[in-house]
Amino acid sequence: MSKYIINTIILLLSFFCGIAQENGNTEKPKDSIVYKEKYGLRIGIDLGRPVRTFFGDNYTGLEITGDFRISKNMYIAAELGTEENTSKETLYTFTTSGSYLRAGIDYNLYENWYGMENLIFAGARLGVTTFSQNLDEYYIYTTDPYWGENKIPGTNEDILGEYSGLSAQWLEVLFGMKVELFNNLYLGATVRLGYLINDTPPDSFSNLWIPGFQKVTDGSKFGLTYNYTISYLIPIFKKTKKGALYKEGAAKKE
Repeated sequence: MSKYIINTIILLLSFFCGIAQENGNTEKPKDSIVYKEKYGLRIGIDLGRPVRTFFGDNYTGLEITGDFRISKNMYIAAELGTEENTSKETLYTFTTSGSYLRAGIDYNLYENWYGMENLIFAGARLGVTTFSQNLDEYYIYTTDPYWGENKIPGTNEDILGEYSGLSAQWLEVLFGMKVELFNNLYLGATVRLGYLINDTPPDSFSNLWIPGFQKVTDGSKFGLTYNYTISYLIPIFKKTKKGALYKEGAAKKE
């Protein structure tokens, strides 16, 4: 009799343990897709400057762009360029030439769909430049009726000529986008609002054009520029994107 009772208890315990295990394992494994985002160095050029160089008579310029991704949405970015521009103002004609560097960060505001690598970003830059101004010609206003005009050409050789060793610094806030046309190849557009912090003008006239900052408006330290770029991403490593992505038709059971 005791042997029968013991066997009965063992059978009952086995039955209830089986039920408990079945009820405790109701959630099925997630059917997820692992997606790895690319991190690397993106290098490109500004498209507008070569176009202006080719079609314009008074401008020559080239700008190299680059950025490096350091987190999910943050990028270190910089632009390195050189420009030469001849400006004709009311009282003088001058040629500006020099090189510049802009460096800062971009922050991606766009949440991509699965597999996409596009950017809609806001950013900030600090710009620095060293340049020279060459005063090609200047005019002096006159009210003398003998000349028959209100300005006459200046002939002072001490004023005409090159003014070198000039510099300027400015801050920029910018907004732009980069769209992946093909694998790792991007087309971009950016609008920049600059604020001129400091500049060293020549002795005889003001800086009305600065490489990298471009046109300077009388009475204002702000400047607005825009550019179009084409760039190529060189992938260096990849990181798994956070969050599970479920396949179509898969259901999460609780």
